[in-house]
Amino acid sequence: MAETIEALFDGRVFRPVQPVELEPNTRVQITVRAIAPAEKGAGAFLRTARSLNLQGPHDWSENLDHYLYNRADEHER
Repeated sequence: MAETIEALFDGRVFRPVQPVELEPNTRVQITVRAIAPAEKGAGAFLRTARSLNLQGPHDWSENLDHYLYNRADEHER
């Protein structure tokens, strides 16, 4: 099985950014490629958001309080 994952190096160990489906103490081979700072900024958030495959109404951002807290927007009160 081959899988590409993103990880952070804390100066001592590599820590995966997302969950990795491996049993503890599984031996792996790692190839390291540094990610340029511009590449890991906004793109990382968008990759994460897309990977979630969220489904919902088209007006989520306009009526967030209604969907989160089941209450009307201020202008409807």
